[in-house]
Amino acid sequence: MKIIELLQLQGISLRQSPATKEEMISKLVDLMFETGSLVDKNQYMKDVLKREESGTTGIGEGVAIPHAKSKGVKHPQLAAMTVTNGTDYDSLDGEPTNLFFMIAVPENSSDEHLKVLSRLSTMLMDKSFRDELLDAKTKEEFLSIIEKKEIEKFPGEANSVINNKKDVYDLLAVTGCPTGIAHTYMSAENLINKAKEMGYNLKVETHGSTGVENQLTDEEIKYAKGIIIASDINIDKSRFNGKRLIVTKVSDGINKPGQLINNVLDENRPVYKAEKISETKVEHKNYSIGQSIYKHLMNGVSHMLPFVVGGGILIAIAFLLDDYSINPAKFGSNTPLAALFMQIGGAAFSFMLPVLAGFIAMSIADRPGLAVGFVGGYLANTGGAGFLGALAAGFIAGYLIVFLRKITNVLPKSMDGVKPMLIFPVFGILGIGAIMLYLLNPPLASVNSAISNWLNNMGSASKLVLGIILGGMMAVDMGGPINKAAYVFGTASLASGSSTVMAAVMAGGMVPPLAISLAMILFKNKFTSKDRQTIPTNIIMGLSFITEGAIPFAAADPLRVLPASVIGSALAGLLSMLFDCSLRAPHGGVWVIGVVQNPLMYLLAIVSGSIVGAIILGILKKKVINE
Repeated sequence: MKIIELLQLQGISLRQSPATKEEMISKLVDLMFETGSLVDKNQYMKDVLKREESGTTGIGEGVAIPHAKSKGVKHPQLAAMTVTNGTDYDSLDGEPTNLFFMIAVPENSSDEHLKVLSRLSTMLMDKSFRDELLDAKTKEEFLSIIEKKEIEKFPGEANSVINNKKDVYDLLAVTGCPTGIAHTYMSAENLINKAKEMGYNLKVETHGSTGVENQLTDEEIKYAKGIIIASDINIDKSRFNGKRLIVTKVSDGINKPGQLINNVLDENRPVYKAEKISETKVEHKNYSIGQSIYKHLMNGVSHMLPFVVGGGILIAIAFLLDDYSINPAKFGSNTPLAALFMQIGGAAFSFMLPVLAGFIAMSIADRPGLAVGFVGGYLANTGGAGFLGALAAGFIAGYLIVFLRKITNVLPKSMDGVKPMLIFPVFGILGIGAIMLYLLNPPLASVNSAISNWLNNMGSASKLVLGIILGGMMAVDMGGPINKAAYVFGTASLASGSSTVMAAVMAGGMVPPLAISLAMILFKNKFTSKDRQTIPTNIIMGLSFITEGAIPFAAADPLRVLPASVIGSALAGLLSMLFDCSLRAPHGGVWVIGVVQNPLMYLLAIVSGSIVGAIILGILKKKVINE
């Protein structure tokens, strides 16, 4: 086992002040704890002191190598410290000690520490090597000196661990967004490109619509200098224990990659210490109340979307395949084939609200919240409270589990295993059931019914205003909270039987990438050649109802791109309502045009919004003088 494999930046401290032997050991144990390798710091400290009682580990020549096998150690690890002026460590030669290496090895491990001791002792025999270590000005330089000496001293292992090991990266990142389509991958791409530009190699684990890709391994995490989590969905942070960690919004990975990289590499940044699973709190300390609520909501929405999209499109196909003239009251299920699509799609759609509530609760309270949230969402669905009830059920269920955790803290430690298996599900489900059935369902069912009636009975003028507002909202922040609010309103209206709202929402969301692409075609002198290379991609994203394709342009020039996009999207929403277009599919863009009522006028609404947006953008943009 190589020295460089066992030593991390957070386990190194340079130019410490002299202190007593026990104080020096305590400082080294603190460093070891910072690496995340200890499960019981006090136990390891006792074992190190016990080892010292049998004979000093100050081996002379200014070097000390305190060590111990201990049940307080999770995995083998090194810590290092330099003391410029030296300190009395009861060394064998009676001289001051200024170079310390501490070794930690699990109790049930083989004699791994003896191999590390042997290797360290051999290398430290070289006075020039010791002097170089003492003169090191940074932790990175300290590591580099050790690596160079290790390769020189043990040429049979000439491959540099840090530079050539295939599973070693300078930095790691995790990205994720509620829909898992655009923000996730754009954030990953920007982080990778910026890291390369700054001279670092970075790997990104993406939590997209197809699941987790490029999953980070334990080896990669072990050697990384820092980890960036840029995500609007819940990510398990416990595996990053002992590492420098930044948790932020997915949009920061798109807009501030350089700043994130510099911040996570800051040596003064404290390392992350994972809490016990039973005490995990999802809220990050830097989140405001509003950001926390949005994060929990988006965790529910992201898990709900596959059910909404899959079930909604299958239901839309059922209407497309059916014959309205057979029985208008059973439209969608008159023919056997239509009935098949309707039954399967309806089954998927029925999970929408339980999944929404369940994963909101899980974001707040971890796994114990999932079952309680599911039951709350189911009762909201069957009790007529609908989408609003499921939202409330998710948050109530999550904080109900948080409350149960607090009041059961007084129970003996031996009961910890009983809490998640018995106490939380029984009292959590009973509590959410009583709250939904007796407190929330009756009033929310009335509100939900009133909203549905309002949408269905809305006058022409009101529908046009609603179309303008929803269409414009889809372009305000390109997939952010305002965009998501409009989309969630559209899917909730769809669930309530109003499909004209969904049509206006989707039309508004398709316009920004299409308008920008059209502007680049019509006003070539106002965009760089690199910008124009994205025309095909943006057209495809626009046609597929992926508004996020416009984000790079909006981020680079918001004062011109956003007004043009909002006006174009608002016009598309207005025309969609004016032409009385309706859409029963909650996603799919132009590819579900077959299930749109009044499809030609719907396409005209989208094209009109895109042209107007492109012309406004072309007028507002300045010419590119020097590319």
